[in-house]
Amino acid sequence: MEQYLIIIFRTIFFYVLILFFFRVMGKREIGELSILDLVVFVMIGEMAIVSIDNPKRPLIETIIPMVLLVLIQIGLAMLSLKSKRFRDLVDGKPTIIINKGKIDEQAMRKQRYNFDDLLTQLREKDIRSIADVEFAILESSGSLSVIEKMNNPNGEPKEGDITIPLIIDGAIEEENLLRVNKTNFWLRQELKKLGYRDVKKISFCSYENGKFFVDIMDEQ
Repeated sequence: MEQYLIIIFRTIFFYVLILFFFRVMGKREIGELSILDLVVFVMIGEMAIVSIDNPKRPLIETIIPMVLLVLIQIGLAMLSLKSKRFRDLVDGKPTIIINKGKIDEQAMRKQRYNFDDLLTQLREKDIRSIADVEFAILESSGSLSVIEKMNNPNGEPKEGDITIPLIIDGAIEEENLLRVNKTNFWLRQELKKLGYRDVKKISFCSYENGKFFVDIMDEQ
Protein backbone atom coordinates (compact mmCIF):
# COMPACT_ATOMS: atom_id res chain seq x y z
CA MET A 1 0.00 0.00 0.00
CA GLU A 2 2.84 2.35 0.89
CA GLN A 3 4.45 1.79 -2.50
CA TYR A 4 1.24 2.78 -4.30
CA LEU A 5 0.99 5.96 -2.25
CA ILE A 6 4.58 6.84 -3.18
CA ILE A 7 3.79 6.31 -6.87
CA ILE A 8 0.70 8.53 -6.61
CA PHE A 9 2.69 11.21 -4.79
CA ARG A 10 5.52 11.12 -7.35
CA THR A 11 3.09 11.27 -10.26
CA ILE A 12 1.41 14.40 -8.89
CA PHE A 13 4.77 15.90 -7.86
CA PHE A 14 6.37 15.49 -11.29
CA TYR A 15 3.20 16.66 -13.03
CA VAL A 16 3.33 19.95 -11.12
CA LEU A 17 7.12 20.21 -11.46
CA ILE A 18 7.09 19.68 -15.23
CA LEU A 19 4.29 22.23 -15.66
CA PHE A 20 6.43 24.68 -13.71
CA PHE A 21 9.50 23.93 -15.87
CA PHE A 22 7.52 24.41 -19.08
CA ARG A 23 6.15 27.70 -17.76
CA VAL A 24 9.68 28.89 -16.95
CA MET A 25 10.96 27.94 -20.42
CA GLY A 26 8.29 30.09 -22.07
CA LYS A 27 5.05 29.75 -24.00
CA ARG A 28 5.22 28.10 -27.40
CA GLU A 29 2.66 26.21 -29.39
CA ILE A 30 3.32 22.50 -29.92
CA GLY A 31 3.70 23.02 -33.66
CA GLU A 32 6.30 25.72 -33.07
CA LEU A 33 8.65 23.70 -30.87
CA SER A 34 12.27 23.77 -31.97
CA ILE A 35 14.47 20.69 -32.01
CA LEU A 36 16.02 21.84 -28.72
CA ASP A 37 12.58 22.23 -27.13
CA LEU A 38 11.52 18.78 -28.27
CA VAL A 39 14.69 17.07 -27.03
CA VAL A 40 14.45 18.72 -23.61
CA PHE A 41 10.74 17.95 -23.22
CA VAL A 42 11.24 14.29 -24.15
CA MET A 43 14.22 13.89 -21.79
CA ILE A 44 12.39 15.52 -18.89
CA GLY A 45 9.36 13.31 -19.48
CA GLU A 46 11.50 10.17 -19.61
CA MET A 47 13.26 11.10 -16.37
CA ALA A 48 9.93 11.58 -14.63
CA ILE A 49 8.66 8.20 -15.84
CA VAL A 50 11.83 6.41 -14.67
CA SER A 51 11.54 8.01 -11.24
CA ILE A 52 7.86 7.08 -10.94
CA ASP A 53 8.61 3.47 -11.92
CA ASN A 54 11.37 3.27 -9.30
CA PRO A 55 9.88 4.50 -6.00
CA LYS A 56 13.10 3.65 -4.12
CA ARG A 57 15.15 6.04 -6.22
CA PRO A 58 15.76 9.36 -4.40
CA LEU A 59 13.83 12.26 -5.91
CA ILE A 60 16.90 14.47 -5.89
CA GLU A 61 18.62 12.19 -8.42
CA THR A 62 15.88 13.04 -10.91
CA ILE A 63 15.30 16.68 -9.98
CA ILE A 64 18.96 17.71 -10.41
CA PRO A 65 19.29 16.63 -14.08
CA MET A 66 15.84 18.09 -14.80
CA VAL A 67 16.88 21.48 -13.41
CA LEU A 68 20.15 21.25 -15.35
CA LEU A 69 18.27 20.63 -18.61
CA VAL A 70 15.96 23.59 -17.95
CA LEU A 71 18.93 25.88 -17.27
CA ILE A 72 20.65 24.70 -20.44
CA GLN A 73 17.47 25.26 -22.43
CA ILE A 74 17.03 28.80 -21.07
CA GLY A 75 20.67 29.58 -21.83
CA LEU A 76 20.35 28.30 -25.40
CA ALA A 77 17.09 30.21 -25.86
CA MET A 78 18.83 33.45 -24.83
CA LEU A 79 21.69 32.66 -27.23
CA SER A 80 19.12 32.02 -29.95
CA LEU A 81 17.59 35.47 -29.36
CA LYS A 82 20.97 37.15 -29.80
CA SER A 83 22.38 35.08 -32.65
CA LYS A 84 20.61 34.70 -36.00
CA ARG A 85 23.28 32.22 -37.09
CA PHE A 86 22.58 30.02 -34.07
CA ARG A 87 18.82 30.15 -34.74
CA ASP A 88 19.36 29.08 -38.33
CA LEU A 89 21.64 26.25 -37.19
CA VAL A 90 19.14 24.90 -34.67
CA ASP A 91 15.75 25.72 -36.17
CA GLY A 92 16.61 26.00 -39.85
CA LYS A 93 15.30 28.63 -42.27
CA PRO A 94 11.86 29.01 -43.84
CA THR A 95 11.79 27.75 -47.44
CA ILE A 96 9.69 29.24 -50.23
CA ILE A 97 7.98 26.30 -51.93
CA ILE A 98 5.75 28.33 -54.25
CA ASN A 99 7.07 31.70 -55.41
CA LYS A 100 4.68 33.97 -57.35
CA GLY A 101 2.64 30.97 -58.42
CA LYS A 102 5.65 28.90 -59.54
CA ILE A 103 6.56 25.70 -57.68
CA ASP A 104 10.24 25.47 -56.71
CA GLU A 105 10.95 21.76 -57.11
CA GLN A 106 14.60 22.22 -56.13
CA ALA A 107 13.61 23.73 -52.80
CA MET A 108 11.18 20.86 -52.25
CA ARG A 109 13.87 18.26 -52.91
CA LYS A 110 16.27 20.06 -50.59
CA GLN A 111 13.72 19.87 -47.77
CA ARG A 112 12.68 16.29 -48.69
CA TYR A 113 9.20 17.67 -49.19
CA ASN A 114 6.99 16.01 -51.80
CA PHE A 115 3.80 16.95 -53.65
CA ASP A 116 1.69 14.74 -51.40
CA ASP A 117 2.87 16.77 -48.40
CA LEU A 118 2.16 20.01 -50.25
CA LEU A 119 -1.34 19.02 -51.35
CA THR A 120 -2.19 17.68 -47.88
CA GLN A 121 -1.21 20.92 -46.17
CA LEU A 122 -3.01 22.99 -48.78
CA ARG A 123 -6.20 20.98 -48.22
CA GLU A 124 -5.86 21.55 -44.49
CA LYS A 125 -6.03 25.27 -45.26
CA ASP A 126 -9.11 24.77 -47.48
CA ILE A 127 -7.19 25.53 -50.66
CA ARG A 128 -8.36 23.28 -53.48
CA SER A 129 -5.87 24.17 -56.21
CA ILE A 130 -2.18 25.01 -56.35
CA ALA A 131 -3.14 27.49 -59.07
CA ASP A 132 -4.80 29.64 -56.37
CA VAL A 133 -1.52 30.01 -54.43
CA GLU A 134 0.75 33.04 -54.87
CA PHE A 135 3.24 32.07 -52.16
CA ALA A 136 3.72 28.99 -49.97
CA ILE A 137 6.43 29.05 -47.33
CA LEU A 138 7.52 25.95 -45.45
CA GLU A 139 8.30 27.30 -41.98
CA SER A 140 11.11 26.00 -39.79
CA SER A 141 8.46 24.38 -37.56
CA GLY A 142 7.21 22.29 -40.52
CA SER A 143 3.96 24.20 -40.96
CA LEU A 144 3.02 25.69 -44.33
CA SER A 145 2.16 29.39 -44.60
CA VAL A 146 0.09 30.19 -47.67
CA ILE A 147 -0.75 33.46 -49.40
CA GLU A 148 -3.49 33.13 -51.99
CA LYS A 149 -3.59 35.03 -55.26
CA MET A 150 -5.57 38.26 -55.24
CA ASN A 151 -7.75 39.37 -58.13
CA ASN A 152 -8.31 42.80 -59.59
CA PRO A 153 -11.90 44.05 -59.94
CA ASN A 154 -11.90 42.74 -63.53
CA GLY A 155 -11.12 39.25 -62.25
CA GLU A 156 -7.52 39.12 -63.46
CA PRO A 157 -4.79 37.92 -61.09
CA LYS A 158 -3.11 40.70 -59.14
CA GLU A 159 0.62 40.35 -58.54
CA GLY A 160 1.99 40.90 -55.07
CA ASP A 161 5.06 40.15 -53.05
CA ILE A 162 5.97 38.81 -49.64
CA THR A 163 8.05 40.39 -46.92
CA ILE A 164 11.63 39.24 -47.37
CA PRO A 165 13.97 40.24 -44.52
CA LEU A 166 17.19 41.84 -45.72
CA ILE A 167 18.60 42.55 -42.25
CA ILE A 168 17.96 40.59 -39.06
CA ASP A 169 19.63 41.45 -35.75
CA GLY A 170 22.15 43.73 -37.45
CA ALA A 171 23.28 41.11 -40.00
CA ILE A 172 22.62 41.40 -43.73
CA GLU A 173 20.85 38.40 -45.27
CA GLU A 174 22.95 37.93 -48.40
CA GLU A 175 20.82 35.02 -49.62
CA ASN A 176 17.68 37.15 -49.52
CA LEU A 177 19.44 39.98 -51.33
CA LEU A 178 20.13 37.59 -54.20
CA ARG A 179 16.49 36.58 -54.16
CA VAL A 180 15.38 40.17 -54.85
CA ASN A 181 18.27 40.73 -57.32
CA LYS A 182 19.97 43.34 -55.14
CA THR A 183 23.50 43.72 -53.77
CA ASN A 184 25.04 44.49 -50.40
CA PHE A 185 26.31 47.82 -51.75
CA TRP A 186 22.85 48.75 -53.05
CA LEU A 187 21.25 48.03 -49.67
CA ARG A 188 23.78 50.10 -47.73
CA GLN A 189 23.42 53.02 -50.13
CA GLU A 190 19.63 52.95 -49.97
CA LEU A 191 19.69 52.83 -46.18
CA LYS A 192 22.09 55.79 -46.06
CA LYS A 193 19.60 57.78 -48.15
CA LEU A 194 16.99 57.01 -45.48
CA GLY A 195 19.37 58.08 -42.70
CA TYR A 196 20.49 54.65 -41.51
CA ARG A 197 24.29 54.51 -41.64
CA ASP A 198 25.02 51.71 -39.15
CA VAL A 199 23.57 48.38 -40.27
CA LYS A 200 24.43 46.78 -36.92
CA LYS A 201 21.90 49.04 -35.19
CA ILE A 202 19.05 47.73 -37.34
CA SER A 203 17.08 44.87 -35.76
CA PHE A 204 14.91 44.24 -38.84
CA CYS A 205 14.79 45.55 -42.38
CA SER A 206 12.61 44.33 -45.24
CA TYR A 207 12.02 45.44 -48.82
CA GLU A 208 8.59 44.92 -50.34
CA ASN A 209 7.00 46.42 -53.44
CA GLY A 210 9.73 49.06 -53.67
CA LYS A 211 9.42 50.18 -50.04
CA PHE A 212 11.63 49.65 -47.00
CA PHE A 213 10.52 48.79 -43.49
CA VAL A 214 13.24 49.48 -40.92
CA ASP A 215 13.18 48.84 -37.19
CA ILE A 216 16.04 50.07 -34.97
CA MET A 217 17.23 47.92 -32.05
CA ASP A 218 15.64 48.74 -28.69
CA GLU A 219 13.68 51.61 -30.20
CA GLN A 220 10.44 52.20 -28.35
